[in-house]
Amino acid sequence: MKLQKIYDLIVAAGIETDPRGRRAVEHSLKKTKEQYAELPAKDKALFDTESLRNPYHDSRLLFGQADKEIKTIMAGIDIDTSELLLIDRLNASGRAAKRQKIDLALSHHPQGTAYAGLYEVMEMHAGIYEGLGVPINVAEGLVSDRKKEVERRSHAANHQRAATAARLLGIPFMCAHTPADNHAVDFLQKLFDRRQPQTLRDLMDLLLGLEEYRIAAKNKTGPVILFGKPGNRTGRIFIDMSGGTEGPKDIAEHLLTAGVGTIVGMHVSEEFYKKLQGKNINVIVAGHISSDSLGMNLLLDKLEKHASLQILSCSGFTRVKR
Repeated sequence: MKLQKIYDLIVAAGIETDPRGRRAVEHSLKKTKEQYAELPAKDKALFDTESLRNPYHDSRLLFGQADKEIKTIMAGIDIDTSELLLIDRLNASGRAAKRQKIDLALSHHPQGTAYAGLYEVMEMHAGIYEGLGVPINVAEGLVSDRKKEVERRSHAANHQRAATAARLLGIPFMCAHTPADNHAVDFLQKLFDRRQPQTLRDLMDLLLGLEEYRIAAKNKTGPVILFGKPGNRTGRIFIDMSGGTEGPKDIAEHLLTAGVGTIVGMHVSEEFYKKLQGKNINVIVAGHISSDSLGMNLLLDKLEKHASLQILSCSGFTRVKR
């Protein structure tokens, strides 16, 4: 499969499973195009034109020729210079899968321009909260503050470090962050809708029925009940795994007002944990790397429907086919 087609399929699959729905994504893209059209020429020259067709700023083709044929992919949760050197070493020694050269490094977590643009994806949170019943003015206000916080925190990072290493080593490099997370949310939502778990114990059983979470449990990082007891009724379940990173810390009360009884998330920061205390909302931490792996596996399953690809795993990712 051509490198460009892999990238295009990842973006299309992310839109297909976006928790806001296709119409909201198309509206967002339309707004971006209108903003671009109004810019003066000097500002257009600096604009990320990829965002005109890809709504996920944290997912980009970072290096590689678009027409390069890809047969073998090394997929990982975090691919940095060390993993790129591992790929280079495997290629040089002929120890890659079936002695085929690894053609593409596919990272889940963003690098390069995608990492620098991570905060932009957080606008998704407002649309997701609105879908739950939180007034859009409240959702946008809270998300705006959190987005600025993430932008300030990440601005000084050395974003291009791994992307530069990929270019120097001649290894095509891509990251698929929100598209994979969307797949995890979509899959779990459909699972919960179908099985209708009544208690937190039921929810935990469903999660541990998935191979990615069983692997995590064996490695002592499996799903845990952060707030609530196993016998607690779930009420309405909110799966909080899309939108780039953790949402605004003051959202809990608004989710409760909207009727959410249980949050199932990848992780909870210490600051968010303190905000959730005493709110009478159930919280299950499904696990970060395991949830990322679930999303990546579902995304790779879709890619493999279009071509025969050899997938190797590294950096915390375990390939599970469905």
